[in-house]
Amino acid sequence: MSEFEQYLKPGEVGHLVGIGGVSMSPLAEVLAGMGLCIRGSDLSESEKTLALREKGIAVSIGHDGANLAPNTRFVVRTAAVRDDNPEIVEAHRRGLPVFERTEAWGAIMRGYDNALCISGTHGKTTTTSMCTHILMAAERDPSVMIGGTLPLLHAGHRVGKGNVIVMESCEYCNSFLRFSPTIAVILNIDADHLDFFKDIEDVKTSFRRFAELVPENGFVVANADDKNTMDTLAGLNRRIVTFGFTPTADVWASGVSRMGASTEFDIMHGKRLFTHVSLRVPGLHNVKNALAATAAAICLGTSPNAVKYGLAGFTGAGRRFEFKGKFNGADVYDDYAHHPSELKAVLDAAEPLGYNRLLVVFQPHTYSRTKALFADFVQQLRRPTITYLAEIYAARETNTIGISSKDLADQIEGARFFPSFGGLLENLRQEARPGDLILTVGAGDVYRIGESLVSGA
Repeated sequence: MSEFEQYLKPGEVGHLVGIGGVSMSPLAEVLAGMGLCIRGSDLSESEKTLALREKGIAVSIGHDGANLAPNTRFVVRTAAVRDDNPEIVEAHRRGLPVFERTEAWGAIMRGYDNALCISGTHGKTTTTSMCTHILMAAERDPSVMIGGTLPLLHAGHRVGKGNVIVMESCEYCNSFLRFSPTIAVILNIDADHLDFFKDIEDVKTSFRRFAELVPENGFVVANADDKNTMDTLAGLNRRIVTFGFTPTADVWASGVSRMGASTEFDIMHGKRLFTHVSLRVPGLHNVKNALAATAAAICLGTSPNAVKYGLAGFTGAGRRFEFKGKFNGADVYDDYAHHPSELKAVLDAAEPLGYNRLLVVFQPHTYSRTKALFADFVQQLRRPTITYLAEIYAARETNTIGISSKDLADQIEGARFFPSFGGLLENLRQEARPGDLILTVGAGDVYRIGESLVSGA
């Protein structure tokens, strides 16, 4: 039993610091649903804090040691909450245990017969969403935690009563090593988060440890086409189910044909046809994500029809090649891609769609990633008809490197760099015309540019 598990009892009183966060608000709901008395705090009011209050969960705005009720038994925080936070200071003063949110989720997982954890450098949110669609079609009533919004759920999470929990599982800061997967999916392994990991070997070590968390009667679902993934799993004493485009994979795609933004293909299981799929999201990377979701579904004993209809109903997760609307006859889409491999995948998906011009607005995410992968970013950003560059989104960093998006623009013929959104938006308004695909790309707030275009704001 983990230390946190002893608090998973009705009546226990817990305080969540950062309760409005994307994975903290569903955690609050799950714990409250188990009969615990949950309260918490956040820096600002949001839809999530209001929704929690409607469910009877007390939320304080602002961080203050006085927010901890006298009968609080434990505290959970996000990785972003530091030791000098006044509520953490107060918890330590009282001798209360302080847990990371991933420790809490890991303990909750152990209450499910099946814990499906979706990992990988790219594609986690989409694949977790596809798995959710399939399990809903199979009427398995899953509990779900996704790092984005899924239209089917009108949220990024779901609290079900079935025996399956589906969790998007991130490698950053080794957070997924606190999980307890019975089925671990590894979509791909790439050099990323190099502000935390030393190099690609360090990343691979983390994924190997993640795969080793699976019990001997569990499954590891792995990308047969990705050398880093297969190298990482070499000699692993677990049942490995592979997926990919190669017929030597356990689950593979045959007869892939593209029609506009849709893709049709047969999913093969070994030498036998499992089902035929019509996928309504573009790109071969999404075919791979669908194969991974299918392989996981097969491990769970899901029927071919549930896979077929679950995937047919999937139109994308929020900020994953998401249609935002039209401006001056141009179609405006948004995507979360923030690594060169993701940028390549989204451009590969966009280019065959038949638009006259491809206008890409890219906002790099973090100074360290921009510097570490500079040449790869330049290579991909030379592909659009016109590349617009917004300034780097700092996220958790300060610019000690002295790097700017202008450095990228200097290496890309015809690229347009704007230090502020205002100037970029004005130029884009003048440039856009019918037959264009305008694509805002990045993990920061670049989506606001597309939304401003479409709304006329």
